[in-house]
Amino acid sequence: MGTAPGGGCGSHVKTPRLKGKAAWLGINIFLFTYYFLFFDQDERYFYTRAILGSALAWARASAKCLNFNSMLILLPVCRNLLSFLRGSCSCCRRTLRKQLDHNLTFHKLVAYALALFTAVHTIAHLFNLERYNYSQQANDDSLHAVLSKMHLQNSNKWLNPIHSNQTTVEYVAFTTIPGLTGVIITLALILMVTSSTEFIRRNYFEVFWYTHHLFIIYFIGLVIHGVAGLVRGQTEESMKEVHPQRCAEFLVHKPKECRQECCKEPEFGSIPAESWKWVLAPIILYIFERILRIWRAQQKVVVTKVVMHPANVLELQMQKKGFRMEVGQYIFVNCPAVSLLEWHPFTLTSAPEEDFFSIHIRAAGDWTERIIDTFQQQKLETPRIEVDGPFGTASEDVFLYEVAMLVGAGIGVTPFASILKSIWYRFQQNDQTLKTKKIYFYWLCRDTGAFAWFNDLLASLEQKMAESGKADFLTYRLFLTGWDTSIANNAALNFDTVTDTVTGLRQKTIFGRPRWDTEFSALATAHPRSVVGVFLCGPEALAKVLQRSCHQHSSLDPRKVKFYFNKENF
Repeated sequence: MGTAPGGGCGSHVKTPRLKGKAAWLGINIFLFTYYFLFFDQDERYFYTRAILGSALAWARASAKCLNFNSMLILLPVCRNLLSFLRGSCSCCRRTLRKQLDHNLTFHKLVAYALALFTAVHTIAHLFNLERYNYSQQANDDSLHAVLSKMHLQNSNKWLNPIHSNQTTVEYVAFTTIPGLTGVIITLALILMVTSSTEFIRRNYFEVFWYTHHLFIIYFIGLVIHGVAGLVRGQTEESMKEVHPQRCAEFLVHKPKECRQECCKEPEFGSIPAESWKWVLAPIILYIFERILRIWRAQQKVVVTKVVMHPANVLELQMQKKGFRMEVGQYIFVNCPAVSLLEWHPFTLTSAPEEDFFSIHIRAAGDWTERIIDTFQQQKLETPRIEVDGPFGTASEDVFLYEVAMLVGAGIGVTPFASILKSIWYRFQQNDQTLKTKKIYFYWLCRDTGAFAWFNDLLASLEQKMAESGKADFLTYRLFLTGWDTSIANNAALNFDTVTDTVTGLRQKTIFGRPRWDTEFSALATAHPRSVVGVFLCGPEALAKVLQRSCHQHSSLDPRKVKFYFNKENF
């Protein structure tokens, strides 16, 4: 079980994730610098800068960057759009699909940018409010003081939104539309970011799930945040008559009989709200996405079989009209008997050739524990299940490689169950279109019980490939990373037996962890001119090790072995 799988990067890139972060940071810095220089030089805001100084450019540039990132934050979570681009679009080649697999990483990068520019925007406006307040209380003949008193001549002709010496920053923050929406937006963003940490998602998924829906409040607040227009600039019509660069001195020292064009006082207007222009299209797209999800979730799902495996793993076999899948894909599952609102992602463990689709659920949190208990305690009526999907992942590309290296950790073996089952069916059907010539499968488990539910499939594959004369097609190695002395002693005493004492398979279980440098060196030697796809469904620490090994063992010569890393993103 895990979040929507994704990820994947070519091994020839030494630090792709780091480069992606640096590139996104560079794009945002470029945009911020461009808009900062623009607002720092724009003559419409000459008089506004006389009051606020450079804090105006800091606030406006960060606002533009906030709009830009808000426009992009929803796109990586439009799963149906990504699946269409990944699998249905003819122009979507492997390189582009790999980039689409980084959707959640990109979503996080955009969120970090939002948090950063929200902080910059908030701090800049706190400085602005202090400058507004200072200018309002000034009694000299300085330009900022004169500009702040213009509301006394005409209630509509004002540049400084603070019209009283008693007005405080707190008053503006909690009584004006920009201030109040800014506070709400900031609080919503803080809650969403803090609840998205690895610890919260792993241990309190419900907290992450519910707080993330504060994005609705965030976007509503963002759209109406600039409606009141507290920050103003000189109107275009006024600039034609009263140019700020030439006429600023006359505003402070105006002669009694003035006949120049500068004698006319400048007029100011609010900066039009622009956020809605940036986010309207993504919001409409996301609304259609949610409507499609709701429609698909309402289609009837029939649970045809319920199996409890060792290690507290629940298998659900289901059927749904019109359901079509590919290997390695995932679905979102809801059980109304457990929770009406919560949807959790699960990798499909069935093969496309089967007349049902299945998932395996391991107890790893409140929701998974409750759904396992619900199905264990069922009496006459099977609990209702709703399904959204399937959606594409990096594992779909496994058959594009001549050589594939599959690495699963614990329940992370689920996408490879689908792949290996599909291979079994293709061997039965004598499929000649299968491009893949060799598969290496590594499964790492902490306890022996985790092996049990997958043993039957591996045993069937062993037998079928031996009968087909392709016993060398699949090489698999099982690693037990947690054991006691009794298990080790029993394995040692029965080492010469035909089958393994832990799994009952011909391949003996290895105690400990793989030596990845040795494994990659052996693969590079066995396949010196092949492109090897490395697929992982497991923890981030293991991903870093495999990604580094992919880079180290890939040849710089394009005619020799290349390792490409692909990861299921949990």
